[in-house]
Amino acid sequence: MASIDMDNYKKAVRPNEEDFINFSCNISQLKTFRINQYNGFFFENNKNNEISITKDIIICTIQTAIEKHHSIIESKNLLNSIEQNQEGLFIYIPDNISLEIPLQILDVIKANEPISIESKSIIIVGEDSHIKLIYCDDTVNGNISSTESNINIFLENNSSLEYYKMENINNSSSIITNTNFVLANNAQLKTFWLSINGGNIKNNLNVSFEGEYSKADLNGLYLADKEQVVDNLVYVSHNKPNCSSIQNYKGILDDSARAQFKGHIRVMKYASFTEAMQNNRNILLTDKAIVNTQPFLEIYNDDVKCSHGATVGQLDESAMFYMRSRGISERSARMLLMFAFCTEILSKASIEELVDKLQDIIKRRLHGELSSCENCVLLCNTPCGTFDIDMSKIN
Repeated sequence: MASIDMDNYKKAVRPNEEDFINFSCNISQLKTFRINQYNGFFFENNKNNEISITKDIIICTIQTAIEKHHSIIESKNLLNSIEQNQEGLFIYIPDNISLEIPLQILDVIKANEPISIESKSIIIVGEDSHIKLIYCDDTVNGNISSTESNINIFLENNSSLEYYKMENINNSSSIITNTNFVLANNAQLKTFWLSINGGNIKNNLNVSFEGEYSKADLNGLYLADKEQVVDNLVYVSHNKPNCSSIQNYKGILDDSARAQFKGHIRVMKYASFTEAMQNNRNILLTDKAIVNTQPFLEIYNDDVKCSHGATVGQLDESAMFYMRSRGISERSARMLLMFAFCTEILSKASIEELVDKLQDIIKRRLHGELSSCENCVLLCNTPCGTFDIDMSKIN
């Protein structure tokens, strides 16, 4: 992605809702409670929002939350970090709520000129509440934009969140996402970070254990080609005992794409019985693609189980030989190997309709473009089990 002086960008202003009226999620079989943001702005009374969930759940602007739900904001010590007349999205899930249907935040960017966007979101999941949240970043044209999103998510005692972050922006745009998760006692967090397309993507993910017996399962997949750049910086701070975290990130890079993974696990002095694992695996399809992987452990307690690993390589030659020996062409074998490499990340996801669509997108992306691919062995929307091979030998 060619760099452009930020002086050429104009700060995004609240757009007209009518400009986005025809945009909708194209996963028709996926039922969600949808929340729309346009160029980083949340419209509280937008008729396109589908947020009539229950009267107890609060979904409003941050400014409205300050005015009407001040005690909730204050309980998280957030007032000092919120500017006067702060734009942004506020979601509060009260105690003892379980949503079978996921929430979906649809963050749509439509730029008529180079614009810079700043957005802020605060999400609180109350005690003994359990939700799934899909956060989608999309651009609707090929114009230039630069976005910085700041998201603070709090999981209270015995709560759980399954969080999907899907980034699919045009090659002229960049996005920086700063996401902070704070986990109380016995909170359960599972994330899937999917960087499908974008000129320059940077994800800063911070997880802080502030209660005991909590778990964080962090998964990421990034696919990049041409001149695209994807950075993932993951920082996990174990501040309390008896907590566990898993990081599993994978990437495939083609052409002259670049990626960076920095994974930092910090175990504090009193965080006994911590279990933390970190793994980053990458496949480079050309000698021009570059990945920089830096796993790091910072441990101040001896009574822990921690490990890390990182690999950078090419497609497995023995697996290629195995598939070629069964009559599969080299091109088809490469596609199947890459798809098998990717699907592990989604294996723990529970929203079947979303997983099916993501697998479809990944197949098309591996083909080279998000376009039709009739001659590809990975036919979209059809099973991939058309070859008599043992898939366990290529994972």
